Amino acid sequence: MQTVKILIGGQWCETNERTIVKNPYSGEEVCEVCKGGEPELIRSIELAEESFKKLRNLAKFEIAKGLRAIADGIQSRKQDFIDSIITESAKPSIYTRAEVERAINTFNWAAGEAERFAGELVPIETQPAGKGRYAIVRRVPRGVIYGITPFNFPLNLVAHKVAPAIASANSIIIKPSQKTPLTALLLGEVFLESGLPESALQVVPMDVELIPLVLKDERIKMISFTGSAEVGWKLKSLAGKKAITLELGGNAPVIIDETADIDLSVNKSVFGAFAYSGQVCISVQRIFVQEKIFDEWVEKFVNLARNLRRGDPRDETTQISSMIDENAAKRIEQWVNEAVSAGAKLLCGGRREGNFYEPTVLTNTSSEMRIVSEEAFAPVAVIEKFAEFDEAISLANNTKYGLQAGVFTKDFARAKHAFAALEYGGVIINDVPTLRIDNMPYGGVKDSGFGREGLKYAMEEMTEIRLMVF
Repeated sequence: MQTVKILIGGQWCETNERTIVKNPYSGEEVCEVCKGGEPELIRSIELAEESFKKLRNLAKFEIAKGLRAIADGIQSRKQDFIDSIITESAKPSIYTRAEVERAINTFNWAAGEAERFAGELVPIETQPAGKGRYAIVRRVPRGVIYGITPFNFPLNLVAHKVAPAIASANSIIIKPSQKTPLTALLLGEVFLESGLPESALQVVPMDVELIPLVLKDERIKMISFTGSAEVGWKLKSLAGKKAITLELGGNAPVIIDETADIDLSVNKSVFGAFAYSGQVCISVQRIFVQEKIFDEWVEKFVNLARNLRRGDPRDETTQISSMIDENAAKRIEQWVNEAVSAGAKLLCGGRREGNFYEPTVLTNTSSEMRIVSEEAFAPVAVIEKFAEFDEAISLANNTKYGLQAGVFTKDFARAKHAFAALEYGGVIINDVPTLRIDNMPYGGVKDSGFGREGLKYAMEEMTEIRLMVF
């Protein structure tokens, strides 16, 4: 079996500890990947600190040139990245191609942000002591950043940590998911051809048991985490003086009022609920439909959900495939069965075969059911009706999460009201919460996160304000 090495200090390193990467669709063992231990972690931090000193002295155009070289490198090896993502995550080809294109854009956008990211001139002649003086604010990089990424976007969620970190002159160590480390390591190959300091990015898969060492090491100035709310908030409680951003989960709602375009909202919502088997933190999970259009809307939604094409993720026509592993499929099977036992009505789906779970639609649910109150992270949507628009707002807000919400309406006053009243980091009008354009601010409130990603906004998190008065 092939052994894949890890990237430390610009070198491919072999270690004694290994993890097996499996193809979720076929069940085959793909390869074994080396894992870093305590010595590798300590070494990577030392080298990242050294690299930071080099990186912060580069001119903006030099950093931008390196980031564009990474984008070009991904472009030139596009098929390699597509194959890698499909193999280790079972993400259907139609979604994998989109992810690779997004990552290319992410690095290109980061190059532009690197060139224009700047401070400001602050007027201080507002008081006598400021007469004849100027105040200049600049943003300075924090230093070494430690990034933890999940399995569901093996390339673009890594890009959303690496690109803004380097654009703002920070070095970064990436701990990819042990389920999908291959794509992050492939990105490491591309990075080494960029001309940037070789330790500005290191990719070091490792066990979570080593995270306490990361938290204790004062040379690491910031942690950027994408994953579950439970783990994220625990990290924050232990992070001490370190800066931290948390991109966590949600049970994203969609509101469809009686003025909405029914076909548009149905098609968008089916995509939002079932793309990559719902394994997206902004996947559509809770749908609230105005009672006048409820029956027609639900019939069309269920029809499309039933007819999604299941198959090999490499097939261009496949719309839904395997979940990441059988444990994930068994968990959602249990949640759905619990809900049905408690009175929920199953409109379609509800069956599991290994780690494949059918697109599933439920109604007659209650907020106490886990399939409603927790993050499903699976191909399941619950649909309920409402009478008044404010009722829908209240239902959407009745959750501990607050990442993104969608609202379909032709009533501009309602759109404005939703923007003001919905307790979410993002409110998407006439589209699903699954929409993410990679340069927009992205993050949640309540249990869904802390801080923001999205290139410029991530760069602000990854830097500190420094003031000069003269």
